[in-house]
Amino acid sequence: MRNRQYRQGITCFMSTIRERNKELILRAASEEFADKGFAATKTSDIAAKAGLPKPNVYYYFKSKENLYREVLESIIEPILQASTPFNADGEPSEVLGGYIRSKIHISRDLPFASKVFASEIMHGAPHLSADLVEQLNGQARHNIDCIQTWIDRGQIAPIDPHHLMFSIWAATQTYADFDWQITAITGKAKLDEEDYEAAAQTIIRLVLKGCEPDRRAE
Repeated sequence: MRNRQYRQGITCFMSTIRERNKELILRAASEEFADKGFAATKTSDIAAKAGLPKPNVYYYFKSKENLYREVLESIIEPILQASTPFNADGEPSEVLGGYIRSKIHISRDLPFASKVFASEIMHGAPHLSADLVEQLNGQARHNIDCIQTWIDRGQIAPIDPHHLMFSIWAATQTYADFDWQITAITGKAKLDEEDYEAAAQTIIRLVLKGCEPDRRAE
């Protein structure tokens, strides 16, 4: 009985170390890939930033390519989850407001992975699997179809749903991609919770006001 409990304790301890090390490497890799890009990033630099021996990177991830894909995939799920509120029967103001707030939180919580993802997309998504690309594109098509339904029902203004989505992506992603410029202009070393909340409220107000239907024509 004691031997079994001891083995279980050791297994749990090793599992905790393994998860901790993987998290350290993923975080360091996100920063390195965001700063230097895939080609210029060295596994030795990732290991040094993580505070672990270089062989650990290969032990946990096998190759730099696999590690890069792991960084990308770490942000795919939050991006997909951000669209959960989208449904044709939802209240447009609540759906769009919730979506914008979720996208701002992604830029706040995963800034380096967000930069890596943006760079990957700009280069044609060469490292994303066809399945993940289709999931992302399918999500975007679903969101756009919902917006078009609201337009057809007269719930929001007859604006182009594609460009509405593109504008939301650009406005929220900028808090990850252009954080240096934002902090330089605001005079802050790092944005705080109030800054991100102000950003979310500002974008939500602009989008919702721009989507208000024109009742004067009725």
